[in-house]
Amino acid sequence: MTNTTMRSLWLTTSLLLGSTVGFAQDNLVNSLKNNQSENSATSFKFTPVINTEATSVKNQKSSGTCWSYSTNSFLESEMIRMGKKPVDLADLFTARNAYVEKGINYVRMHGALTLGDGGACHDVINMFAKYGALPQEVYSGNDYGAPGSSDRMNSLTKAILENAVKAPNGKLDPNWKTKYIATIDSCMGAVPEKFTYEGKEYTPKTFAKEVVGINPEDYVELSSFNTSPYYKKAVLMVPDNWSYDQVYNVQMDDITKIIDNALKGGYSVAWATDVSEKGFSWKNGVAYVPEKNFDSMTDEEKKAMFNGPKAEKEITVDLRQAAFDDYQTTDDHGMQITGLAKDQNGKEYYIVKNSWGATNDYNGYLYVTKNFVKYKTTAFLLHKKGIPSDIRKKLDI
Repeated sequence: MTNTTMRSLWLTTSLLLGSTVGFAQDNLVNSLKNNQSENSATSFKFTPVINTEATSVKNQKSSGTCWSYSTNSFLESEMIRMGKKPVDLADLFTARNAYVEKGINYVRMHGALTLGDGGACHDVINMFAKYGALPQEVYSGNDYGAPGSSDRMNSLTKAILENAVKAPNGKLDPNWKTKYIATIDSCMGAVPEKFTYEGKEYTPKTFAKEVVGINPEDYVELSSFNTSPYYKKAVLMVPDNWSYDQVYNVQMDDITKIIDNALKGGYSVAWATDVSEKGFSWKNGVAYVPEKNFDSMTDEEKKAMFNGPKAEKEITVDLRQAAFDDYQTTDDHGMQITGLAKDQNGKEYYIVKNSWGATNDYNGYLYVTKNFVKYKTTAFLLHKKGIPSDIRKKLDI
């Protein structure tokens, strides 16, 4: 069996099982630990070109809630951009609400839906619109993300949902939803109806409106696939799109055009991507698309992969689509694009904020090439005004 086939099987297994079996996030991080070079930090010289403001780096721990951490971080940056004092938003409040809605959809779909921690950028906006928001100090999620915590909750909630779907005599247990939500709250913590923040009383919805202050309708999600008409909406065909949300389908080169335009206008971007790549180094904080396939590299070339700028593979529309269709590109991680930098050769990289703690060479940040973003982006979300006017006109937004 070839290495490529083995990788496909590993990715497929982790994708299908990672949403229902615990420690998927730990498995992802551990799979990247050998993607590093000894002298990387001294071999690159990055100069910031654009920096949008962002809050401190967080740590999602063992939970698969990167989508919530990254997009809530994006919302915190939006508060700064709007001249507001940023709030450390409760990432797990968003996740808790998504899990409630996911369970309801699971039963509606007779169990034909992916369960588990996974989600998408749009889930944060959708949950904000429906449930509001909480500050971290009010809702900690009972340390959800500690080893075994998601395992325990997923096991309990899955049993309730599966019993509901079985529906003896074709009749649903009228109490299944109450049991399901109560179990989530027993694991993650009950949501307060009211709370006090900086001396004023709020509900989650009034806090979202009066303190956070964003309009959910201002945010759009996009991707690029040659299997659907460009500049129209299409369903995002990834397992974690449990709500069957649609994205605006743009051409591949539009991905970086839009992100560049957003950054120049002071807008950051919530970014969903695939990091299960030999060219992605969390430790060294660098991601690119090597010109030579990993299996064709010498041992010395492999060791030096992240020691300074390297030539990259040309990314085409067909190459991007083939990687998605062959499971070489999966929706396994979400981060926030906060800026643009150049290396010592003048090549541009996006500055990316992760949610795995400040433990790598760049204190929780990475430098990601535009080729990597074109190749491995599964979706991205931003304020609609960050999109260039000509593309907005094509999208009719």
